[in-house]
Formats: sequence, C-alpha cells, structure tokens
Amino acid sequence: MSEAAQPAAPEPRITAWGWRAFAIAVAVILLDQATKYWILEVLRLPERATQEVMWPLQFTRIWNEGVSFGLFQAGHDVVRWGLVVFSLGVAVLLGFWARNQTRLLSALGLGLVIGGAIGNAIDRARFGAVVDFIDVQRLGFFPWIFNIADSGITIGVILLLWDSLRPQRAP
Repeated sequence: MSEAAQPAAPEPRITAWGWRAFAIAVAVILLDQATKYWILEVLRLPERATQEVMWPLQFTRIWNEGVSFGLFQAGHDVVRWGLVVFSLGVAVLLGFWARNQTRLLSALGLGLVIGGAIGNAIDRARFGAVVDFIDVQRLGFFPWIFNIADSGITIGVILLLWDSLRPQRAP
C-alpha cells in the first residue's frame, strides 16, 4: 500500500489542551469545595459574621440563592433545581467545547468556567444555596461577596473573551 493510499491517523478524541482544561476544572472544584468546607466546618463562621483577614480581604459568610454574585435571588425549590440543571448543562456543553482546544487561553477559560459551574451546582444540590464568603467590600467599588467558583467563572469568561479577540494562527 502506498503512502498516499494509507488512511489518515484519527484525530485524538481529546486534545492535550482539552485534558488540561478538565484538570483545571477538577482543581477549581476541589479548591472551591475545600474552602467552603473550611468556612462552614473548621472556622464555623456564622452567617453574616465577618472575620478580618488583611486589608481589604475579610470573610463574611452568606447563603446565596441567586446566581453569581447574588444576582437573581430566588427561594423556590423549582428555581434551585433549575439552576443546578442549568449549571451542569452548561458544564457539559463547555466540556464538549473543551475537548478540542488547541489554545492556552481558551483551555484555561473553559476549565475555570466548568469548574466554577460545577462547584456552585454542588452547593445548590447539597444546601439549596451557594456558600459565599470572600468579601472585599472595603475596596469601596465591589459590593459583592463571592467564592472560588464565582471567581473561576468570572476569570474564565474574561479569558475566553480575550482569546476570542486574538487572531487565529494558521494550523
């Protein structure tokens, strides 16, 4: 059989950057859940209580029934489970996108968003709300209390937007 007649090698099911995106997602989930465990079970920080860390950081534990940064608060079970399903659905769809990544920023961004979405979905399923505790309100311009998962989602979206504005390299 000549070289021209040989079939092309199959494309990998998941690229190296895809695996890295999944590893980042797992790291975000583990860090997010570990910090929430620490706030709830080790520090046992009461709701709305504040613990000083160092300027401008303080820990203030709240239960967030809305989406990222407390937006769209809702107290209904249908909304709770709807947000769990939505978050997991987004994570699965982004996972399919992540499989074929060949660029650093998109892989990082997708991994961060997937991990953040799953981290907050775990809280919603377990507690009915998300544990938020990172408080930098003393900066004067950022009024929200958030968590590691929220940070992953926000930074991930910024990286994806940044990557979308960069020119594509020729293969």
